[in-house]
Amino acid sequence: MSDGATGRVWRRRVFYVPGYDPFHPRRYRELYRKEGAAQAAISGYELSLRSKQGEGPYGWHVTASMDGNAVEADVEVLVWSDIVRASMGHSIPATYAQLARTAWVYLRSGVLFRVARLRKGPTIAALYPVVALTVELVAALLLGWAAGAVAAQAFSAAAPAMANWIGWGSGIAVAFAMLAWFRRIDGRIYAYYLMHDYAHGAQAWGAYPAELEDRLGAFRETVARAMREDWDEVLVVGHSSGAHLAVSVLADLIRAGGAPEGRPALGFLSLGQVVPMVAFLPRARRLRADLAYLSAREELTWVDVTAPGDGCAFALCDPVSVTGVAPPGKRWPLVISAAFTQTLSPARWKELRWRFFRLHFQYLCAFDRPGDYDYFRITAGPLTLAERFRRRDPSKSRIETPMSGYRDVA
Repeated sequence: MSDGATGRVWRRRVFYVPGYDPFHPRRYRELYRKEGAAQAAISGYELSLRSKQGEGPYGWHVTASMDGNAVEADVEVLVWSDIVRASMGHSIPATYAQLARTAWVYLRSGVLFRVARLRKGPTIAALYPVVALTVELVAALLLGWAAGAVAAQAFSAAAPAMANWIGWGSGIAVAFAMLAWFRRIDGRIYAYYLMHDYAHGAQAWGAYPAELEDRLGAFRETVARAMREDWDEVLVVGHSSGAHLAVSVLADLIRAGGAPEGRPALGFLSLGQVVPMVAFLPRARRLRADLAYLSAREELTWVDVTAPGDGCAFALCDPVSVTGVAPPGKRWPLVISAAFTQTLSPARWKELRWRFFRLHFQYLCAFDRPGDYDYFRITAGPLTLAERFRRRDPSKSRIETPMSGYRDVA
């Protein structure tokens, strides 16, 4: 019999929904292994991993001893990286066409201006790939023009009839070669990656594409099966873009009666969320309905963790309230800060401060001055999410002002 109702956990099932990430989910296992060991050494508890047994999504098994309590946890990644990879499979010209379409969606809908009034950081992150790719294009064109001029001049005496054609051909070849080089080094620049990320959310003006809807349905069935098993807690973790996907999964789960009384405690931890980038779009009616529905449910506990130091997230923005869909009986989420400037030592903060992409993953990593947010205590500790944050007040700096221009729901 599950003991989740008492707040005590011996056995937990964790489902992790990644953000827009094309890589194999093993990277999350290795991140958990490395950072969990570091946090255990800092905080004085024991944590070990082994391979997951049985069928199902990719995952791992965790054994922990914290505060004199032994806990077992099965962690599984709800994989949609294949959808991500398919959305990134564009040629260079197609990517620039995608840039134009995405910029049009956010400008035409007015969403860019509204999210800019919430937080400057994620707005700059959204503009960055547009600016970076434009600079790359201009640089390539200038270099191509210069190379073409040189080639035309070189052949003007020997082959005057062909000089201009040779110049044009050389210029175009050099320009495309430079654009191809920029794409090869995008692992350091992230311009293409971020462009594909924002384009994926905007491709249907905020509606979920059909293939993603199908995957969300499969995720719901996976979580529903766990809710019928003998666990003390079922915990869903959504990071970055995975946060709003998890919102829809859990809303569908509860609507379908998948979280009845007496089943395992159900927790939802959203980390580094970017909900407004999608929920503010005109056709995101399904997501807005799910946000409103989930925020009033007593079947789960929803804790939203962000940090002002994370320039890629909408830090301390209540995703339900700022979208303008908070119902009269709103209960969730509990909005709290990971407070990087306090939970990371000055030396560690100095090391990470300008590594924006790395900071966006700090929620999944060790803190050398941990506060009440500790990813490994939450996912492998002896308390349910509800019990751990039962006495925690929401951040006084949270933002709840409705900012979306589109508030209709499905």
